[in-house]
Amino acid sequence: MISELTEITEPPEAASFRGWIFYDDSCGSCRNLALWFENFFAPRGFHFEPLQREWVRQRLSLTEEQALEEMRVLTRTGEVFGGADAVILLARQIWWALPLAWLARLPPVQAMLHRLYRWVAAHRTCAIKGPAAPSFISRTRWCALAILPLVTLATKPFLPPWGFMWLMAFALFLGCKWLTLGTALRREGAASPFRALAYLLASPGMEATRFLSSELAPRCSRSTTRRNTVTALIRILLGSFLLFGVARHAVEPLLAGWIGMVGMVLLLHFGFFHLLSVGWRALRVDAPPIMNAPLRSTSVSEFWGQRWNAAFNDLALRLVFRPAARRWGMAGGTLLAFLVSGLVHELVISLPAAACYGFPSAYFLGQGIGVLTERSSAGKRLGLRAGVRGWMFTIFVVAGPAYWLFHPPFVMQVILPFMQAIGAL
Repeated sequence: MISELTEITEPPEAASFRGWIFYDDSCGSCRNLALWFENFFAPRGFHFEPLQREWVRQRLSLTEEQALEEMRVLTRTGEVFGGADAVILLARQIWWALPLAWLARLPPVQAMLHRLYRWVAAHRTCAIKGPAAPSFISRTRWCALAILPLVTLATKPFLPPWGFMWLMAFALFLGCKWLTLGTALRREGAASPFRALAYLLASPGMEATRFLSSELAPRCSRSTTRRNTVTALIRILLGSFLLFGVARHAVEPLLAGWIGMVGMVLLLHFGFFHLLSVGWRALRVDAPPIMNAPLRSTSVSEFWGQRWNAAFNDLALRLVFRPAARRWGMAGGTLLAFLVSGLVHELVISLPAAACYGFPSAYFLGQGIGVLTERSSAGKRLGLRAGVRGWMFTIFVVAGPAYWLFHPPFVMQVILPFMQAIGAL
C-alpha cells in the first residue's frame, strides 16, 4: 500500500524532491503560514499538503485527531519530524535560519522550543474573533501604557539606573504595542493569534493593522532578502565593534559613552530590528524597517517623519499630531507631537539619571521649531527643505543640540555603568 501511495503522491521531479510539509488546512493561521513558507521551501524540494488528506493520514499512520495535533515533515527517506523538531529541521534548510538550528542543539533551548511550540499549538485558532477577545483587548488598549510605566517607577529604588532605563523603555514599548493592537482589533475585529503575539514581541514597528493583515505583502526576491540580511549583519558587527572595541580606548569617559551609544543604535535599531523586518518581509508580512537611511534626509520633517524610528513617529502621528492639528492647527499639532516625544525621552533619559530634567523636552521642541521654520515662507525662500541646503539645515537642527538629549549626567550615570556591566569597558 505504501509503495502505491508513493507512486501516486511523489512528484515527478524526484531528483530535486526532498519531502513533504504537512499542515492543518482548517486553521487560517496554519494555512497562511504554509503560503508564506512555501516561498522558501518549494524551491528547496519540499511540497506542502494538508493533514486532512486521506493519503497523508495513511502514510503517517495517524488518526484524524492525532494528525491535527502538530505540523509534520516527511522526508524522502521516510523520516517523520513533528512539532518543534520539524521547525528545527526546516531551519537547517535556510541559511539565515541556521543560528536557530545551531542553538537548538543546546538541551535548554531545545526544551524551550518544544514548550513554546506546544503552547502555540494548544492556543491556535483560525482567528481571534467574536466579541470576547477583541472587546477585552480594545477596551484595555490604554491600560498597559498607563499602568506599566507606573509599575516600573516603583522599581526605581531597587534597580541600577541603567536597569531602570531598559525596564522603562520596555514598559513604554509594550504599552504602545498593546495600544496599537487593541486599536487594530477594534477596527478589524479579528486577527491570527500567532500574528498578534508576534506583533507584540517580535515586530519593531507600530503599524498593527499592516502587520496583522491576512493579505500577503509583495514578494521579496531571494537576492534582495540576502542583501538586506547581509547589510543588517554588517551593522550588527560594526555596532558591536564600536561598543566593545573602540569605546574602551576613548581618552575621555564622555566620549566613550557617546561611542557606546552609537554602537548600541547600530546594533539594535539599524541591525537587529532591521533583521527582524527582513525576516518578516521574506515571509510576506508587511513589516517595514523602522530606520530608512536617515543621513539622506534633506529636511527636518523628512528626518523625523520618514527616516528615523518610524515606529514611534507613526504612533505620534496618529495619536497626537492629527487630533491636535484639527484643534490647534498645523503648528500646534507639530509642537505638541514633539513635546510628547520629549516627555517620553524624559522617562528613559533624565529620570534614570535623576538630572537635567527638561533637556530632552527642550531638544524636541527645538526640532518642532526647526520643522516650522523650514515650512515658513522664509524657509522656503532659503531652500531649507531640499538639496544641500536642506541637508545642512537638517544636520544643524538634529545633531547640533544632541547634547541636550543625551546630556552628560545620562552618559556618566547610566550609559557608562551599563557598558561596564556588559563588559564593554
